[in-house]
Amino acid sequence: MDLADLLARRRMVRSFDGSPIDQDWLDERCAQALRAPTAGNTAGVRMYSVDAQHVSDYLRAATDDEWRASSARSGALARAGAVVLVTTRPQDYLARYGEGDKVASGLAQRSAWPIPYWYTDAAMATMALLLLIEEAGLSATLWGNFRRAETVLEWAGITEEELVASLLIGRDDGRDWPSPSLARAVPSRESRVRRVPN
Repeated sequence: MDLADLLARRRMVRSFDGSPIDQDWLDERCAQALRAPTAGNTAGVRMYSVDAQHVSDYLRAATDDEWRASSARSGALARAGAVVLVTTRPQDYLARYGEGDKVASGLAQRSAWPIPYWYTDAAMATMALLLLIEEAGLSATLWGNFRRAETVLEWAGITEEELVASLLIGRDDGRDWPSPSLARAVPSRESRVRRVPN
């Protein structure tokens, strides 16, 4: 399958069949995903894999009792076969851009970055992992870091890093339902590609 087909096929799936994902296989795919671009060769992105037997522990850290009791997706997500936590180390980028070959950029201070590349790098590595998962015939969903990041990091024993997102990974059980967001009218992909100058 070529890359264009993978991109066209990839969807966020939020209902899994409970099959565990081989941890060695997943760790290898995480390492491959970290071949994604990294500003200044900083290598400030990290990935942490969580096996199937600890998915429920992860969800207890990432959500609260009220959400788990009321969300229609809670049980479906709990059947994920693995989770990957994606983190970044902003301090590594600040140190790197303070080095001799980068210091003229003026980016050794966090406030100097109009677009923080530590998030850009994490996003690129995450997309690479999503495509590797799709290539393997598995499914995943991105669990955004909207709340409870510190609780998740503490649960995982991770320090001096920021949680960017988590991927819940598994085998689609065929009972997922499309996100209501897909019904929104949006500009076509083609209309969002422009040539400049006109």
